[in-house]
Amino acid sequence: MTSSKQLFTPIKIGHLTLPNRFIMGSMHTGLDHSDDPFGRLAAFYKERADGGVSLIVTGGVSPNEEGLISPGAMMLTNAEHVEQYKFITDTVHKANSNILMQILHAGRYAKHENLVAPSAIRSPINPFVPKEMSDAEIMQTIDDFVNCAQLAQQAGFDGIELLGSEGYFLNEFTAPRTNHRSDQWGGSFENRSRLPLDIVRSTRKALGENFIIQYRMSVLELVEDGWNIDEAQQFAIALESAGIDIINTGIGWHEAAIPTIAMQVPRGAFAWATAKIKQVVNIPVAAANRINTVEVAEKIIDNNEADMVYLSRPFLADADFVNKAKNQQFDEINTCIACNQSCLDHIFAGKIASCLVNPRACHETLYPAINTSTSAQKIAVIGAGAAGLSFSIEAAKAGHSVTLYESASTIGGQLLYAHLVPGKEEFDELLRYFAVMLDKYGVSVKLNCTADANQLQSEQYDVIVLSSGIKPRQLGISGINHASVLNYQEAFNQPNKIGQKVLILGAGGIGFDMAEFITHNHSNKDPITEYNDSWGIDPEGKKPGALLGKTVGNKQIRDVTLMQRKSGKFGRSLGKTTGWIHQAELHKRGVKLLGDLEYIKIDDAGLHIEREGEIRVIPADTIIICAGQEPCDELADSISTLAPKVIHIGGVKEVRELDAAQAIRDGVRLAYKLSN
Repeated sequence: MTSSKQLFTPIKIGHLTLPNRFIMGSMHTGLDHSDDPFGRLAAFYKERADGGVSLIVTGGVSPNEEGLISPGAMMLTNAEHVEQYKFITDTVHKANSNILMQILHAGRYAKHENLVAPSAIRSPINPFVPKEMSDAEIMQTIDDFVNCAQLAQQAGFDGIELLGSEGYFLNEFTAPRTNHRSDQWGGSFENRSRLPLDIVRSTRKALGENFIIQYRMSVLELVEDGWNIDEAQQFAIALESAGIDIINTGIGWHEAAIPTIAMQVPRGAFAWATAKIKQVVNIPVAAANRINTVEVAEKIIDNNEADMVYLSRPFLADADFVNKAKNQQFDEINTCIACNQSCLDHIFAGKIASCLVNPRACHETLYPAINTSTSAQKIAVIGAGAAGLSFSIEAAKAGHSVTLYESASTIGGQLLYAHLVPGKEEFDELLRYFAVMLDKYGVSVKLNCTADANQLQSEQYDVIVLSSGIKPRQLGISGINHASVLNYQEAFNQPNKIGQKVLILGAGGIGFDMAEFITHNHSNKDPITEYNDSWGIDPEGKKPGALLGKTVGNKQIRDVTLMQRKSGKFGRSLGKTTGWIHQAELHKRGVKLLGDLEYIKIDDAGLHIEREGEIRVIPADTIIICAGQEPCDELADSISTLAPKVIHIGGVKEVRELDAAQAIRDGVRLAYKLSN
């Protein structure tokens, strides 16, 4: 493919002329809660600025205490803090990029007891009930926004982004769902729009024309009592009249029961909605959500659906995304696979965000860009799964001589099963990236080669890294070798052996993936149409909240029961931000859940279980074992003395349930340790 001319055609945003059409979007990183928030944020943004992005938007900064998303989050309310923020802006400007500060008032999403909102309506994702604001409090909040923007200007920011989407404070005023007021701030569309438009006009008046105001507006709300595309267009026109320089389009509320940024969402799924905003305004409009490749970005710009693209997590995955795109090094881009495992799941767990495919993200000061080691070593790596691949590449970058042994005919290990799961095809991108990097950095890859002690000893390696991974754990059930039984690897590799009535033993991540794999009914529909049908999205956006109120399901192709020995909720080990999607998908397909039981035996009649003191038999054509893993450590003893250093990483060191994020992190950390 060739790079789109328009992606790298300059564009004027207010007083700025940007050299390309990429915006690095705002992200929650958790760095504001670190021991060195401004230093680590500056390093994080610097790498992306060096990587060629023309405009960066910071994580959210509150204009007052009530608006804090959580205690201790970033806030800019007085001049004492300007110098701290100036360290960030100076760093970005020295790297020849531009930066906007996002002003985020959390409204009813705030995780503290002093939260406020237009009406006292609790969010379904927050235990705290907000206080309904008085007229005086609303007027003070307008002043707080303007004050925050003025301080941002003093700190050297090129402008601000006002967050008016995803169900946060400004969006709460515009939406009938959360604004039940009957005064000048509620009721009619004009009244519901009054607060954000007053903030825009007051900010423009106070700061003048040479200061960018970007507004992230809600386009598709995907919640009941949300506005439709006609009101969104009307609001966009009003924003332009009020003095906005650029509109960035937000999709869905955080409480929406529809996925908008997960791997299961088709790439560029919402560009059509952004196009409807672009049709009615004359200022630049940026598209967002599930734009993770140059090809998707190109298509959106070339189709005139947007003027710019607003990418967030892709810049976690690869800080050099833009430069690689400009230089047409497309295969070298480390693509965001929208897994959420190390970014959003970490944030919800109170951790600092990172990235499954790039563990350095948000940890730049802890793991500086790797330099050539002064003492290059000869290294053998056994096993080309996630841990072995990440280590081999990073070690080769540092100048070590690396030989990678893999008994299979291709690289990937357990990742080869992940990419087979419907909705997880993005893992193909990670496998592609690993293959390109192995070649680029000169790793000697020996496929179909089972390393043995004699071979390793003869090569006289300085370091041997055992990353042979994991294998399915066998259950100690009578009849486990019955012809109807497959382990998860066998089921993935030989789907033709799977019958129509299936029992899956084990309801962790692998069990859910297997249920997805064997119940997915491949359709001939366009992926975006299929997604809209499946989740009940109005493809024209005319319905309130863009919700159809009905979904189109697929015909069931198998009778599947997902089983667990434990009592209680299914899916407890699934990702915080994606587990509900897996559960919803399986519910639509009629997958049954059965827990709080003991497995007795397997025979021709099926699976015998004991539940609530009763022995019963569940007939099955196929029984698939997804009950955990054990290490592939057969070589461990025989190689333990064959090199000065023999190191175990990944699953062979610590068995985890297909945790690619931890495996890749293990590999990267070991490479740093050996090279510094």
